[in-house]
This record gives sequence, structure tokens and C-alpha cells, in this order.
Amino acid sequence: MLILHAGTFANRLLLWGETPAVPNPRSSSGSRARPKAASPPPFPYDAGRENLSRAIIEAGLPCPDSACHYQTAIAWLPTQKNHPWVSSPLISQSPPSTASAALSPWRVTVLCLSAPGEVELLCACVGKELLAPGVIIGKDLAFWAVAMRFAGSLTARQRFLPGLTDIGGTYYARWEPLLSGTDSGVAAGLAALMPRVCRALTPDTASPPRRPAFEVLADFVCRLVDLLVRFPAPTAQESATIRRGRPVRKTSGFESLHDQWLHALQAPDGLMAGDPGDLAQLHQQIQQWQRPVSVTATAPFRFCFRLEEPEETAPSSPGEEHWFVRYLLQAVADPSLLIPVREAWDPNKQTAALLRLDEFSAKEYLLMSLGQSARLCPDLAAGLQTALPEGHPLDTCGAFAFLTEKAMLLEQAGFGVMLPAWWSGRSAKMRLSIRAQVKSPQMAGGSGISLDQIMLFDWQLSLGDESLSLAELQELAKRKSPLVKVRGQWVHLNAQEIQAALDFWRKKAAAGITARETLHLALGGVKTPGDIPFAGLAAEGWVGDLLAQLQGQATFDELPVPEDFCGILRPYQVRGYSWLNFLKQWGLGACLADDMGLGKTVQTLALIARERQADCQEPALLVCPTSVVGNWQKEAARFTPQLPVLVHHGGARARGKALAQKVRKYAMVISSYALLYRDFELLKEITWSGVILDEAQNIKNPETKQARAARALPAGYRLALTGTPVENNVGDLWSIMEFLNPGFLGSQMEFKRRFFIPIQANRDPEATQGLQRLTQPFILRRLKTDPKIIDDLPEKNEMKVFCNLTREQASLYAAVVEEAGRTLDGADGIQRKGVILGVLSKLKQVCNHPAQFLADNSPIPGRSGKLARLTEMVEEILQVKDRALIFTQFAEMGKILQRHLQETFGREVLFLHGGTPKKQRDEMVERFQAIGSRLPLFILSLKAGGTGLNLTGANHVFHFDRWWNPAVENQATDRAHRIGQTRDVLVHKFLCVGTLEEKIDEMIERKKEVAEQVVGAGESWLIELSTAELRDLMALRQEALGD
Repeated sequence: MLILHAGTFANRLLLWGETPAVPNPRSSSGSRARPKAASPPPFPYDAGRENLSRAIIEAGLPCPDSACHYQTAIAWLPTQKNHPWVSSPLISQSPPSTASAALSPWRVTVLCLSAPGEVELLCACVGKELLAPGVIIGKDLAFWAVAMRFAGSLTARQRFLPGLTDIGGTYYARWEPLLSGTDSGVAAGLAALMPRVCRALTPDTASPPRRPAFEVLADFVCRLVDLLVRFPAPTAQESATIRRGRPVRKTSGFESLHDQWLHALQAPDGLMAGDPGDLAQLHQQIQQWQRPVSVTATAPFRFCFRLEEPEETAPSSPGEEHWFVRYLLQAVADPSLLIPVREAWDPNKQTAALLRLDEFSAKEYLLMSLGQSARLCPDLAAGLQTALPEGHPLDTCGAFAFLTEKAMLLEQAGFGVMLPAWWSGRSAKMRLSIRAQVKSPQMAGGSGISLDQIMLFDWQLSLGDESLSLAELQELAKRKSPLVKVRGQWVHLNAQEIQAALDFWRKKAAAGITARETLHLALGGVKTPGDIPFAGLAAEGWVGDLLAQLQGQATFDELPVPEDFCGILRPYQVRGYSWLNFLKQWGLGACLADDMGLGKTVQTLALIARERQADCQEPALLVCPTSVVGNWQKEAARFTPQLPVLVHHGGARARGKALAQKVRKYAMVISSYALLYRDFELLKEITWSGVILDEAQNIKNPETKQARAARALPAGYRLALTGTPVENNVGDLWSIMEFLNPGFLGSQMEFKRRFFIPIQANRDPEATQGLQRLTQPFILRRLKTDPKIIDDLPEKNEMKVFCNLTREQASLYAAVVEEAGRTLDGADGIQRKGVILGVLSKLKQVCNHPAQFLADNSPIPGRSGKLARLTEMVEEILQVKDRALIFTQFAEMGKILQRHLQETFGREVLFLHGGTPKKQRDEMVERFQAIGSRLPLFILSLKAGGTGLNLTGANHVFHFDRWWNPAVENQATDRAHRIGQTRDVLVHKFLCVGTLEEKIDEMIERKKEVAEQVVGAGESWLIELSTAELRDLMALRQEALGD
């Protein structure tokens, strides 16, 4: 576990870290307290060179191998009683919330990355909590990543100027950011959010860091902008041959100091050489050249442009109307205060007071602003010809150019722009559009209708809500101006759209489109003929009914539960299963995205049962993670026992023609994502009634082999099941939708342009609504917090989670069983009881994790089927901000779980066990139960935490291993399911299939009505079984192995 931090000094970003390392052996007391010494002591949690290097390498980033990149710096950290505070309880116990501390210096190891490495690291940190498993991104490093994005934005928008910087008498050519206009406010807001630890580092102990946050941020942004502008810079030798885009003589000198400055702006370091006096003079000249920018940035007013539309009484021909751009001064502190240029130039006493002329030179500012803006907007040249420019005139084409181009340029440069209200109002959006009336066939929808059927339309062109005739359209085409006045309002008309509308009108849209394309058109999924904006589609008959149902304007019929379905579907589950069938019958893919615990499995099984009831002969293929293959098999046996199910998994699975023949006998074939690609050539040759992807977020990356294989499988229908349809970004949604309804969201590049960039980068609400409108008919997501769902759910919903063993677990399990068989044969009496209890404990440890059984502190990931499934479920819980209790019998397993979950998710995980002191135990419960607690997971040993605690902050309870006593397990569950609980509780009981865990669970279920009397306490009842019964109980069955 390592928390990675970053700070700045000496114009570099330096990395340092915290680890829960062992105490410094050189400390005389062996404690982590600060020794009393004159020089700063080493930070007791310092990550050190080795851990820093490992963290960078594990993140896939280049790590310097030279010792010169590692230094010692001073970190000024809150310290109490000679003990430094840490940034997270993951490192050490947090101080009391009421404690106070003073800043004290501590020595830390810092890593100085190269400039490209620094940018690569910050890019890798954007929007993440973990850089790699076990490597947590500290709040300070996360802040620098955000600041880097701001610097990147300035660079991309070319908001920088060339400059010269004096650092201790040495001059450097630098590209300097322009922090004016809105960028100045963004920088100030960022500085206000800077964590104090960002300023913790200094090179020595001369004084603690006192620089203001804005100053530190400004230095960082300046350095990053300079780096990004010149990166990748040519080498010194290459740059010596470059000047202003043409070759120059390779000499040691330059034609002038200005020439050297231009060269240094391209060189990697920007170092300037020469006479100090000459360099100082050049520095002064450049500052004078930059003065207009600095004056603009600090002025209490900003130069403002207001576009005024033509007067109603002014006679003019279309396109020749007289518009006017008026110049004003707008107060930064009070944007409603506007002063015309004439009044600002020659102010009366009242205006002079408003302008604060004792602090602000209005004339100098006006002249500078006019000069700057004229370079951006050449139309200003006409106004500058007058003695005192008040504005400049425009014709209609010029006004349109100002609205669409110049206004944005002026705003980006920091000027104020005031546009007519109608430009952003409804009339500005009165564009040419197309409407359609579907001529659907007079027949009922259903299985007899093909979505490939050609549909005919009545097309109509409109401007806003008004229909247009051909004559009106031709009249609009004659007006060459992009702005026209229609019924007293100015409207923007695109010449290309007008021409496309005319072409479309002449062709009369003779060709029809398919019913499938009609659905896409109605939902905005495809373009209209001629790329004209689409305003709406009206339909009657079965097409109208289908569109109304997809758009939520009409309900679909709820279906009866299949006759052979063994179980009760709750009302919301009936609606879900009926919805799946509704889309299936139209050949449309569906994504069931219900919250965890709402029964996606049973709704899917009901759909397959109905399909089989309707005499469907082809099997459905269900693909899921390896960790839930056994779970699907067990749930199918429980709810749809009449459905023959084939598990296509493991080394003994059928292949080739044998598989094709075998699947004909089954209603459902269960396989894994690993085999989806590996056995693709076999699977694609089989006729599947449908392909179902469980945990469909596994194909969120469309470029993976399994995602491509999933899309390429032929199927009558497609279904995706996931609790998190969007995990990291909306790009995840494209991959799932491309599987469900190929082409519906366009190509990946088109989706990126139309939705991903506007939503992910710009937070565009229109793009977000558009994507939601497109996908909503095909995604059904219900949350446990939905009022309609709460009424349907039980207070406590128990479910079993069936897991497979890994090969390592299966091998260890078989070895324990073999040894137990030999030992049991010669044991009797008390010895026999001890042997049985010992063997049962060993087998449970093997089922939990090999590292627990071997007790060798070996690596954790990838070795336990249970842990893999728990990790998947916890990830989903964290996504929806739920909270969970995790019970285990074994304190050692609790430590393994705590370590793994903390390293995987970078969150603090509490662990309460028998050795936890009462004071610490009470503090844990208080922290977990606190209002607004950010602790999502609490691990408890069953004996220590199974009774007497109130933990209603959790709404999930996991029994990672079983006590095999329902009363004890129920007591543990009741830590969350008790008075004070405001949410329904989901209980997940983990079992390994094909092992004694499954066998014992079956025994308990058969006698559940008298379970407490039958099973007694703990495992003691098992020692009464005969040796033959024990051998059968412990036997490892074939289905136990996951692959």
C-alpha cells in the first residue's frame, strides 16, 4: 500500500509517498515518534526509493533508474507530540478529530521525473483514485493532475505569449500563459481548492512554506504551458539550425539578442546567454511589449461590444440592413454597470468617480483595448477612423459573422460581448426541419412483421412550427443572407440546408426506408434525407403503437409467469421480464441494468422459460464471468429445473461437431468470457435463439477480443445484463449498444464526435439528453431506492452466491481430502473429533483463499474464486454508493480481505476481530455509523462482530465463509437488518460449488424448519456423521473447478 504525493520547489514537480512501513529500526525507542534531534528526522512512513520506483513501474510509466533522480527534501507536516500525522487511515491510525497539531519538518525521499514523464504521470492520474493496484493517488497529486488539464486547455486554445524570465540573474526564454478573462477566475477557483499538502515540500529547514496557493499554482501552470508549447522540442544541435522556419548558419553566436531569444523559445531549456545588461534591457523591452495584456488583466473594467439590431423604421433591402456594434466599458465587479466610450473618454464628475481614475487610466485602457480587438476583428478599423470611436456599422452578413465567429474570439480574449436575446432564444433555433407521417401497413404487429419491411412516408418541411410551401422555400433561397426576418423575428437560415430541402422536395422522397430505420429515425438515431434536422415523426397502426411503447407514451402488456417457473416474480420483475420479451419479439436488443439484488437472473430465466414454452428449439447462449458460471447453473436449477442447461466450461468441455450436436438438447448454454473468444470459431457455427451477456461491462472496451467476438456472434436476439452500464465514461455505453443493436449509435468515431467529447469533456447537457433519448428505450434500470421497487422488495433479501475453485484451490482441496481419508481410518473417540474439525477448518480455508491455508503471506489476486466474485460485487456496490458488512470466521482471512480490498479500491476498510480493543472497537462502529460516513466496507469476524453491534449504515451483508448454523448467521445479518435500518438489506452467502460447502448447505436447506435443533452450534454436529458420510461430504466434484 502506497499513497503517492507530489509537491513543487526549484521549478520541478517532486513525488514522494507514504507507506504503512515497519518502524525505523534505527529509532532507539522503536516507535514512530519523532526523536529529539537538531536536524529533521526521517519521516517514519516514507515510501523510499524502492517503493516509489515500484509504484511508477506498476503504473506502466517510465521510471528513472539513475540515483540522481532521487533526492531528500523536507516535508512540513502536522505533528503532535513529536509524531507526524498521516494523510489516510490506510497508513496509520488517524488522530482524534479534536486534536491540534503544528507544522514540523520531516525528511522524505523524493523522485524527480523528466518533463515528459511528469506530463505522462499527471495524465495517468486524471479522474482516478488508483494509479495501480495498491498505489493510491493522493489529494495533492490529483490536484496537480487537474491543474495540468487547465494548463493543457490554455495551450490548446493558444492562450500564451512568448516572454523572458529572470531567475536569480539567469534569463530563460519562456512561453507564458495569459490568465485573463474567464481563465483568471478559473485559476483563482483552482487555487482556492489546493490542498495544503501541495505546498508541504521545501529544499531545507530554513522556513516552512508560506507562499500563497495562487502563486504556487501560477508557477506550476507557467511551467507546464511552457513545457507543452515547446514539447517535443528539438535537440540543441537540431534547434541551432532552425530559425523562423528556415535554415541558418551553424555558428556559436546569433545575429542579435532578439534572434537568440527566438531560438531559445524553441530549445528544450530556453537558456539565454549574453551580457547581463543587454539581457536586462531585452527583458524590459519584452515586458513593455506585453504591457497591454497585463493592463487588461488587472483593469477594474473590461472593454465590451454590444450588437444592436437595425431599427424597425430603417428601409433597406434584404441583407443590407444596418446593424451597429457599440463600444462600452463594463465593470468587472458589477457587469450591469455599462459606460459608453464617449463618456469614459471625457467623463463628468459622476462618471469619473465610477471609473476610479485615481487608480485606473481609462484612456490608456481604451486605446490598448481598441488596438488589441482590431487585430481580432478587422471590422473595427472603420470605427477607428473617427476621432472618438463609439462603434462600427455592419451589414447583415457582417452581423452574422460577428454572432458566429468574432464574438467568440473577443470573449476568449477577455472582452465582454453582449448579443441580442433572440440569438440564444427560441427564434434562433427556428431552423428548417423535416417532419414525417408514416404510412404503415394495416396489420397488427408481432412475430409476423419484419423490421426490414420498407415503409412509405408523407414528408413535410417546416420553419420552426410553421409548414413551408415550395414557393416559400424558393423565396428563402433567393435571400443570400444567413439572417432573415420572418414574422418580425430574426432567424438563422443555413444556405446548404435550404438547398438540401429544395433537392429533397423535388425528389419528393420517393424511396422508402425500412421499419428498423424508422425506429432509429423516431429516436434520433439516424440522419434524415438530405441531412435536414428532424422535427418529429407521426405514425399510426402497429408502427405507431411500437414507437409509443418505446418512447414511454404507451405501456406494453405484462405477461403471465411461465407455467414451469418455480418461484414468484415480484411485480417489478414481471414488468422487467415482459419488457425483455417486448423488445425481443421486435428483434431489438435490451439492456437490463437493474441494481444489484433486484433479480436480473430470475427475469432472464423467466424469459428463456417462456421462449422454451413457445416451442423454441434453439438454445440461448449465456456468457458470464468465470466467477458466476456456477451461480447461473444453480439458479437455473432452482427456478427453471425443467430447462436443460449445459455448462460449456472447463478442460473437459465438448468441442467441434460434438458441441454442435450436444447443444441441440439444451435450452441454455452457459459459458465464460474467456471462452467466448477462445471457442469463437465453434460458437459462431451454432444457431442461437439469443446471446445474453451477464456483467456486460466486460465488453466496455470495444477493441478487446471478447467484445469483438460478442458482436460477431449471430443471434435471434441480444440481451445485456449489468448493474453498471456506464462505469468510467459514456464510451462504455457505445460498446454495449453496438452489441445489442449494431449501428444504432453510429460508428465509434461518429459516437465520439457526437456524444463522447461533448459529454465527457464539455459536460454538454444537450448531448447528454440526446444520448439519453436514444438509449432509454433499450435500457431498463431500476434502483433499490425507487419508490415502486421499495414497495415490492422484502425487508431482507437473502441470496446464495455460488463460486468455483481455481486450479490451485482444487489441488490443495484434493490434497487435504486425501490426507484426511488416511487419518480418519485410524482415529476414534476424541481424536476422531479433533481430526474432523481440523479437516473441516482446512477445507474452509482452502475454499476461502490459498494464502489463508498456506499462511505464507503470498500474493492475493487471481487465486480464489470467492475473492474474485466478492471483488466484482464490491465494485458494483461502490459504483452505486452502497455500503456493506463482510463476515468471516477467520481473523487471518479478514486481514487478507482488508489488504486486498484496500489495495484494489484505494478505500479504507475497517476490520473488527477478537483482538480489537474495546475503545478501538467503539470508535470503528461510531465512524461507520456516523452521518455522512465515507467508509463503505466493514469486515468483521463472526464471533467478535456477530452480536451486540448496531451497523445499520450498511445495506449489504456478505457471509464470505459459512458458520453452518443459521441462528449464528442470522444474528450476524441482524447487525444491519434491525431497528433503525431505513433500507432493505441484501444478504449474500458465498459457497464453492462441488465442495463440502455446497453439500452442507444442501443438508441445512433440507431440514431448514428444524435447522437450529439439527445442526446445533457451529460445526459440532458434523462430527456425528459416519466416515462414509464424511467422505461423501468432503469429496471434490468435477463442477468445482472454474476453468
